[in-house]
Amino acid sequence: MAMPIKTTLLGLALASSAWSVQAMSLLDAYKTALEQDATIRSARAALDVGRERLPQAKSQLLPSVSANVARNSNQLQTTTSTVTKEDYFSDNKTLSLRQPLFNLQRFFQYKQAQDVVTEAEATFERELQNLTVRVGAAYLEALLSAEQLKLVLVQKQQYQTVLAAAQKALVAGTGTRTDIDEAKARLDMALAQELEARQNEDYTRRQLEILLNQPVAQLNLLKPTGLQAMPTLAHDLNGWIEKALAQSPEVKALEARLQAATKEIQKARAGHAPTLDAVLQWSDSGSENVTRLNSRFENKAIGFQLTIPLYQGGYVSSLERQAAADKLRQQEALEALRRDLGLRVHREYRGVTEGVLKIRALEQALKSNEQLLDSTLKSVRAGVRSQLDVLNAEQQLATASRDLIQARYSYLMSRLRLYSLSGEDPLAAVEEINAAFAP
Repeated sequence: MAMPIKTTLLGLALASSAWSVQAMSLLDAYKTALEQDATIRSARAALDVGRERLPQAKSQLLPSVSANVARNSNQLQTTTSTVTKEDYFSDNKTLSLRQPLFNLQRFFQYKQAQDVVTEAEATFERELQNLTVRVGAAYLEALLSAEQLKLVLVQKQQYQTVLAAAQKALVAGTGTRTDIDEAKARLDMALAQELEARQNEDYTRRQLEILLNQPVAQLNLLKPTGLQAMPTLAHDLNGWIEKALAQSPEVKALEARLQAATKEIQKARAGHAPTLDAVLQWSDSGSENVTRLNSRFENKAIGFQLTIPLYQGGYVSSLERQAAADKLRQQEALEALRRDLGLRVHREYRGVTEGVLKIRALEQALKSNEQLLDSTLKSVRAGVRSQLDVLNAEQQLATASRDLIQARYSYLMSRLRLYSLSGEDPLAAVEEINAAFAP
């Protein structure tokens, strides 16, 4: 007679636990991905690129010093009533210092660079949040595919047992050919599902290994009471939405971009403003022109240079209109993001709060289907039910087990995404989810 699916799953779980001593935890996977994931390493380099914008802009407000050295060989030919030729060397050494005193464009460029750095840091923070979701999804998908393979293997074993029992019953004269055909059809389907499940398990494991850039042997399994031990959510829906709007790195990045667009308008408008520089120059030259051959000159100059733009063909006005349009674009993009962010937070919040209820309902459904299978087996022994009823009961139990596993992992992913959207500390979020798994 068929072995109860609950007993078989328990045996598989115990067998797996014997190999999970060296299993990789979700926290280990996250810490490894921080160092090995190509996307986060690229984001870290992009952060360094963005941060360099500030010293570059600041340098435009500081003194600039330049030195020039020149030495020339000259051939002079003078034609009067006679032609004379003279060869001589000339040289020049110049040291210049220029300090901007009043330059609105460079000032606003410096302020704009501060916003660019803020955006770069927020973008990197967003990638860190995305990493928690990507690692969590890959980790849970690998676990889910392994659990689904276990269920398929259990079903296959059940169908083999039922098929053998049906064949014996037919030989004994108490069974029918229909029971054999039904069991054989279910077994063939289970074999096809096993191939698909093995491919999916291999793919999801490979997906995690690529993310971590190293092979993964075993993964920690979800503890039976892991979900019940997790803390309740700290806020209601409105609280999470407000927190996301205030702390989300996506919002911070677009807000910084909007501030940079505002500075761009001011920078473009400053194209009409005059600039004032302090200039200091020292030069030493020899034979600098044909009238002063074999003479040396040393010159020291200090003064101010005022530049007043008068007309540039409408270029500055065009830049100002372009910057104003870009600011409007950034404002609308920020508003669209805020609306979409609220919707995503709402979805993940419902995924957590309603996920708990769904898990409870499926746990009860699993118990009911276990009882149904037990009752069906007893009825078969009593002669009032057939092997087809056993197959149907086993199929219902397998479906309930699969749905329960999916609901548990979906709940964990919703919780992780909610933390990510709300700008929670990524490490703390991963540690909380990791506590649900057996070490």
